Amino acid sequence: MRRILGFGRTGITGSKSDIWLLGVCYQVAQDDDNVNSSCSDPTESEGFAAFVDDFASRILITYRKGFLPIGDLKYTTDVNWGCMIRSSQMLVAQAFLIHRLGRSWRKSLHKPLDQSYIEILHLFGDSEDSPYSIHNLLQAGKAYGLAPGSWVGPYAMCRTWEILLRSKRDGTEYGELSNLMAIHVVSGDEDGERGGAPVLCVDDISQNIFEFSRGQADWTPILLLVPLVLGLDKINPRYLPLLSATFAFPQSLGLLGGRPGASTYIVGVQDEKAFYLDPHEVQQVLNIKLDNVDIDTSSYHCNVVRHMPLDSVDPSLAIGFYCRDKNDFDDFCLRTSELISQSNGAPLFTITETRSSPKPGGHDGKLQDNAGSQDYFPTGDSEDCAQEDDWQFL
Repeated sequence: MRRILGFGRTGITGSKSDIWLLGVCYQVAQDDDNVNSSCSDPTESEGFAAFVDDFASRILITYRKGFLPIGDLKYTTDVNWGCMIRSSQMLVAQAFLIHRLGRSWRKSLHKPLDQSYIEILHLFGDSEDSPYSIHNLLQAGKAYGLAPGSWVGPYAMCRTWEILLRSKRDGTEYGELSNLMAIHVVSGDEDGERGGAPVLCVDDISQNIFEFSRGQADWTPILLLVPLVLGLDKINPRYLPLLSATFAFPQSLGLLGGRPGASTYIVGVQDEKAFYLDPHEVQQVLNIKLDNVDIDTSSYHCNVVRHMPLDSVDPSLAIGFYCRDKNDFDDFCLRTSELISQSNGAPLFTITETRSSPKPGGHDGKLQDNAGSQDYFPTGDSEDCAQEDDWQFL
């Protein structure tokens, strides 16, 4: 097992419950637990070793110093203000890892490194030459309040990624689109911060994909971002089991969130704990060149397994999902539908085939009166069915 640096101060208690990390389950209970449970340490199990290997292969993006100046004030570091941007870069980087290399990919301890892996890191470099750099994100997100030295919330960050990814599509030849992916932000209110369950509209997804492929494909890989407000000062406890359940989705990209004013990238859960990657370490800028497959990329990975109580996460957050094809998207919808039985009338978000008049439950602790009911898509041709709203809670 890889050495876990700082293991003692992570506070891992030796729980024998399964760990879910971005759609993959790791069983950490030893085979002999039923015989002598007092002597078996879950952190010594093969399952835990595999979890650490997976965790350490996720891309870590932190504060950097020494990049080319940004803005009128000539910022050369994002220390103390860029954690939400960095957290979002990690989530999108994970989408590109799955898109280009698959979920089973693990970082090699040997060189030369995988060329596709180097290309992904280059996407998130700290210069305007890197498509998804902090420089380009700040430029794309001006309309949503992104500015050097200022902190933004998850909703503005999701909309910024929508703008940036679509702009990169517009400047790409169709034959090169396989390296990109469509993006869709699932949102209810126009400003995204008033609460209320967002609505995922299947027709909107189809239209998005049609535009992304320029009418050349029925389906393309798509990144789904779901900004949520799940309470006032803290997450309403009724949402915690639902959030945990999303990490079991094969399409899971984790959560963009953390403690108030300190964003992190949450990648897994175990019991009441949330495992995360922390962007708050300051590191020197690293120039990732596409032809350098022998570069030291250790600053883009973390062997320290950190966690926080899931109920301490800020209620303003965003969930990410990646659907590779139509079957994957249908599976995502099915798994989301299965959360209805666990929602008790308070879903994370709703789904509809077409745009009509969805009746979402509130996310501000004050659910609407109709939030406890469950409606289904009309299946008949009767007049009564035709007048029903075609939506359902997820």
